[in-house]
Amino acid sequence: MAGHIQDRWYKTETGTDGKTVRLKTDRHGTGLRYRARYVGPDGTEKSKSFRDGQKRLAEKWLSAIETDMTRGQYTDPKSVRITFRQYAEKWLDSKTSSPMTRKELGRRLRLHAYPVLGSRPVGTFRPEHIRELLAALEAKPGVSASYARNIFADVQSVLSAAVDDSLLSRNPCSARTVRRPKPDAHPVVPWLPDQVFAVRAALLERYRAMVNVGAGCGLRQGEVFGLAEDAIDVEGRTLHVVRQIKHVEGHPVFALPKGGKKRAVPLPSSVVEALRVHMDVFKPAEITLPWDVPEGPKVSVRLIFTAEQGGMVWRSNFNGKEWKPALAAAGLISEADDDGKFESAREHGMHALRHFYASALLDAGENIKAVSEYMGHADPALTLRVYAHLMPDSRERARRAIDSVFGSVSEEDHGPQTAQ
Repeated sequence: MAGHIQDRWYKTETGTDGKTVRLKTDRHGTGLRYRARYVGPDGTEKSKSFRDGQKRLAEKWLSAIETDMTRGQYTDPKSVRITFRQYAEKWLDSKTSSPMTRKELGRRLRLHAYPVLGSRPVGTFRPEHIRELLAALEAKPGVSASYARNIFADVQSVLSAAVDDSLLSRNPCSARTVRRPKPDAHPVVPWLPDQVFAVRAALLERYRAMVNVGAGCGLRQGEVFGLAEDAIDVEGRTLHVVRQIKHVEGHPVFALPKGGKKRAVPLPSSVVEALRVHMDVFKPAEITLPWDVPEGPKVSVRLIFTAEQGGMVWRSNFNGKEWKPALAAAGLISEADDDGKFESAREHGMHALRHFYASALLDAGENIKAVSEYMGHADPALTLRVYAHLMPDSRERARRAIDSVFGSVSEEDHGPQTAQ
């Protein structure tokens, strides 16, 4: 049996004659009599107290602890005292991801997970509680299937950490009866070349080369805004994607591209020419921003794209005052209403240029691994999930490949010796 049981009411001492004597302690008759004690996997002592007459119950409790340890199902007793919200907040504080990521994670948990799971002790989680969360998300207006998947993944990550910390024996999110929300069945529909050119033509001249960079090199919006002179290697025909501009609690900062991954992208001659023309008219300007967080060290680079006032391009201003009017002029969305407001155009954001880039490469026969690398995806599986439907049909290639083999053998060679 793990540990031992302390009797707080009696103590054993050795007399002058060498015999042991059982004596009452100062606590005799008051409080809980037995304390079951053991050392947990983390090296700290754990205990639980029992009333007089419950020594056998204390022994059973210690025996159960030993069994759980042997089976790898041990959970720390304090897991029934710390709530999901308390543990999740502590988990968020310890994450090493970017401040923006932590903020978004915290917002999703606060708005959608805490109202359902927040007060539940971590050690009491069962699959039924996760099913309750998924049912609540499905019934909640404005929560799409893809957004529900993100919330589910957040909860799963918190509970996985709880398993690692021995507060939970297994993650209930992994149970067979818990079904992860299915992704939205909205396959990417890339723009046609004419639509890309129409949007480009409708933008102010100082922003037109952004379309060349987005559609010709697959950069994200923040990476386009953070593109600097030092990223362009004309001789090596390569564009180095090494930074982006992102916003942390409303403050713009320079940071590594999404996922912390720098990458090198083939630089087409058409993009080189568009950037050359752009920089002849709109000279790069030195912009200084903090690195990664508002309190980070200051970094200065010569940005290729700047606003009319000479500073960095602000995402909100650009999207509302430049991009959406260009979409309307190109016929991709309706014109602004009487109040000057445009309709939501999520599928036609600057990310549409990345979709165009991916579709063009896949249509030309580029392999999925290369496309994933150029786009800065975490792995090719992500690229495949998003763009598999855009890949050219391989059946005709298969027919041609077999026909080329069998067609190269003449009919007179089809005798028994051919097989030999």
